[in-house]
Amino acid sequence: MRRYVYIDDSDQQDLYCDNRISNRKYTILNFLPKNLWEQFSRFMNQYFLLIACLQLWSLITPVNPASTWGPLIFIFAVSATKEAWDDYNRYLSDKQANEKEVWVVKQGTKKQIQAQDIHVGNIVWLRENDEVPCDLVLIGTSEPQGICFIETAALDGETDLKTRVIPSACMGIASELLHKIKGVIECSNPDKDIRRFDANLRLFPPFIDNDLCPLTINNTLLQSCYLRNTEWACGVAVYTGNETKLGMSRGIPEPKLTAVDAMIDKLIGAIFLFQIVVVIVLGIAGNVWKDTEARKQWYVMYPTEGPWYELLVIPLRFELLCSIMIPISIKVSLDLVKSLYAKFIDWDEEMYDEETTTPSHATNTAISEDLGQVEYILTDKTGTLTENRMIFRRCCINGIFYGNESGDALKDKELLNAVGSNNPDVIRFLTVMALCNTVVPLKSKSGVISYKAQSQDEDALVHAAARLHMVLVNKNGNILEINFNGLVILYEILDTLEFTSDRKRMSVVVKDCQNEKLILLSKGADEAILPCAVSGKQVRTFVEAVEQYAQLGLRTLCLAWRELREDEYKEWSLMFKDANSTFVDREWKLAEVCQRLEHDLEILGITAIEDHLQDGVPETIETLRKAGINFWMLTGDKQNTAIQIALSCNFISPEPKGQLLLINGKSEDEVCRSIERVLLTMKITTSEPKDVAFVVDGWALEIALKHHRHAFTELAILSRTAICCRVTPSQKAQLVELLKTCDYKTLAIGDGGNDVRMIQQADIGVGISGREGLQAARAADYSIGKFKFLKRLILVHGRYSYNRTAFLSQYSFYKSLLICFIQIFFSFISGVSGTSLFNSVSLMAYNVFYTSIPVVVSVLDKDLSERTVMEHPQILFYCQAGRLLNPSTFAGWFGRSLFHALVVFVVSIHAYADEKSEMDELSMVALSGCIWLQAFVMTMETNSFTILQHLAIWGNLAFFYIINCIVSTIPSAGMYTIMFRLCKQPSYWITMILIVTAGMGPVLALKYFRFTYRSSAINKLQQAERLCGPILSLGNVEPQLRSIEKDVASLSITQPKNRNPVYEPLLSDSPTATRRSLGPSTSFDFFQGTQSRLSSTYSRNCKDN
Repeated sequence: MRRYVYIDDSDQQDLYCDNRISNRKYTILNFLPKNLWEQFSRFMNQYFLLIACLQLWSLITPVNPASTWGPLIFIFAVSATKEAWDDYNRYLSDKQANEKEVWVVKQGTKKQIQAQDIHVGNIVWLRENDEVPCDLVLIGTSEPQGICFIETAALDGETDLKTRVIPSACMGIASELLHKIKGVIECSNPDKDIRRFDANLRLFPPFIDNDLCPLTINNTLLQSCYLRNTEWACGVAVYTGNETKLGMSRGIPEPKLTAVDAMIDKLIGAIFLFQIVVVIVLGIAGNVWKDTEARKQWYVMYPTEGPWYELLVIPLRFELLCSIMIPISIKVSLDLVKSLYAKFIDWDEEMYDEETTTPSHATNTAISEDLGQVEYILTDKTGTLTENRMIFRRCCINGIFYGNESGDALKDKELLNAVGSNNPDVIRFLTVMALCNTVVPLKSKSGVISYKAQSQDEDALVHAAARLHMVLVNKNGNILEINFNGLVILYEILDTLEFTSDRKRMSVVVKDCQNEKLILLSKGADEAILPCAVSGKQVRTFVEAVEQYAQLGLRTLCLAWRELREDEYKEWSLMFKDANSTFVDREWKLAEVCQRLEHDLEILGITAIEDHLQDGVPETIETLRKAGINFWMLTGDKQNTAIQIALSCNFISPEPKGQLLLINGKSEDEVCRSIERVLLTMKITTSEPKDVAFVVDGWALEIALKHHRHAFTELAILSRTAICCRVTPSQKAQLVELLKTCDYKTLAIGDGGNDVRMIQQADIGVGISGREGLQAARAADYSIGKFKFLKRLILVHGRYSYNRTAFLSQYSFYKSLLICFIQIFFSFISGVSGTSLFNSVSLMAYNVFYTSIPVVVSVLDKDLSERTVMEHPQILFYCQAGRLLNPSTFAGWFGRSLFHALVVFVVSIHAYADEKSEMDELSMVALSGCIWLQAFVMTMETNSFTILQHLAIWGNLAFFYIINCIVSTIPSAGMYTIMFRLCKQPSYWITMILIVTAGMGPVLALKYFRFTYRSSAINKLQQAERLCGPILSLGNVEPQLRSIEKDVASLSITQPKNRNPVYEPLLSDSPTATRRSLGPSTSFDFFQGTQSRLSSTYSRNCKDN
């Protein structure tokens, strides 16, 4: 479908939407029903709603419905309030944008209106520093050459200024005639691709006689950009409102489910099944007791005959009674603490980059605990591991090497002499460096020239050319002014053959204004330029230069040129214009036409550019490797360049210790044989797994992923290190997806727009706010200023978040199961009738107030200091293995809740179940025992105490008594004077002491035994910290990888991964809990006292690809 936009035509205003922006999710009328629908679309909320509705049936409800409706309404209100607040902020932002004043031309008259009143076809006028209100096709600027400068940081995150040019059809139209212009723009329907705009412009007479003019993205001003360094500009609105490219790309990203969330969902499902079993068993027992014993008791007064649903009454009562097994507040509590984890990252001053004044930022607040379980990091190279500060170091011109001795070609005397003597080869080489680019020269009032470049490589080349006296002075429309040794040379740019990731080269067709010669200037990757060399021309010297520079870790580009015949250019120009104006497959047709011109090139030379490593990169990679994290480098650079960078940053070990296994080939058979050879080598090698890496280029990778995916997946499982060269953005995303299908937790980190797909595909995306802009940082879950901050992000924030979430979630289940088990035990002495021991007010306060505050404050707990964690990254293995939250640890908490419930029930019954005691007194004693036990459990599980934690634990206990004393003064509350009477009785306090002693004694004894005789590495580090002594050596704390021969044979791409946890009761930090394993009984014991390598094994299967 196409859109026809008639310039300044009021008849088409009703065909398209106006420019009103609306990012709101709700309106006043639909907020309540829509929000409730969204909340009730979740299974847990549906479950609790069903329970709350059943409690309205007075015949079956054992408690007041308020005990469920109160917390349910409270939780829904909190969620709805958050949604409403976020939506209100979006409304205010929309209102500010919609009511901004802009100048437009309507019916030939210039007037000021609000931005929301702009319609498609209106001519919009902008002044310097104005924000572009909608997507415009540029038709005029204040610059005589027809260009303007825009800042696109708000659109794509790139901070460098970009040049936009008016279409050739509008060149020469006076500014006073622009408001009278008429014509039609033929474009595609709105889409979200901000890199592409395929359209055609046809102006009506008298401006031009119906000549068709192609339009590209370079002729547009997109919404949210800013006009810079240009007095004014005007354009025709083609997309407005939510149909702009920015509006189309807006949207809520798909939520990411963390491993902890997935485990919690499984535990909820298991508890639900357990609850159903309990309800069925107790329901049957209750009906049997009712029919056999209850009818014999005169005081029960069961009717002789009941309704048809009588058999369902007792099971439904137990369903309502046991519904609190699943904590109603767990999701809200987790959302709250996860938001706090994100704030801790935002507030971390040690992750603040002073050089760029960039703080760390968590965009996604829901996945912080996944940072502690990362197993694979896939990283870009340029700008991520390196600084992306390009410095021109060496070059090879016509077979002569410059800069090899001094390391700086700009100081090489031979090159300087060649420039001074006007060596023709060197002059042509420098001409390509200065002209074949998209750099914009800007001259200040003092006459100093600065350059605005869209890539750091182009910036380095233009600056190097300037230092060698080939200075790009001015760009006036299509005219480029060069100053060479005081001589002014003018070139006219006729056509630009733009760079794409597929072509891997860029060319420009220029005309020398002195001699009218037509010249094609090209630069690009060696594999894109050298095959286009003139036949018979020896390029061996240039190939050797590329290899030599790559061995030094330098980035290389080939420069070439060719003189064109006028008739050849005219014929090609017509084809280029036709391809440029087509709507179907324009990009593919342009590439085909460009190839018709880019042949028989004369290779001029090779440039070599240095990109320094960022500070702290080798140390960061080494530390994270000790934590058991594997690294893959995905880069578009040459193989040798990538290898040298990998060596310099400890990514791989140098020979002879390290082994690099190459996967190459141009055909299926070659790639297949190469993969088989590498697989065989990996199976029989005696080297450490981290010292064996495979290297693959983009061509071989494409064949491997398409035709040999199974074998390549097996290779990915075996290898801890990989270097993937010459890869495209889509291939980066495919590699991330490959590792995810094998159930590895992946983290992707990059800094540029070409890394966005990889970042969004990974479980965790990290963007670096670098020189390529903020596009990667905005698309990522987390943004940091430097690669070195990744170490702290994972080891400190990731590990703490995982530990805290694991404790909080299991403790939430524990406190709910505790009160539920007491209710079940009470049913055995109440005729299995489903009667509740606790009153409705106590149950509601228990869930909402008495047990929530200490849990939330647990987000401040630290089992080890940050310094210790950073010095001993090996302990991250506990998080990667899921050892703090798994069926084994949950079984411990489940057993603890059952044991504590038994203690509370038995002690309370024996102390207060006599004829003189009231039911409400027994209930309050049992509830008090629960609160006391939980205070001591929280104390025992807390590793680092702060004032807030003491206030939360003991203040919460005092708060319990204060609230109940107040309630006991209210006659209608059903608890009149109870707390006062209990507090006066010595037996009450003796009962509390007995409950705490009996409940905590065995747990503390077992914990002491574990800490003393079966201590883990974490216990050793904790002991060293508390004794303020030196931290004991933990030996080589790395998990030994699987036996290659045995486990590769058992690898199955079609079987899911097998988890075999060892179930241990009572303690959550079980030192024998297992990691993901292939064998049925593979233990996972990380730490031993000796320096020897550990004998633990971990391996995994992967899912079907």
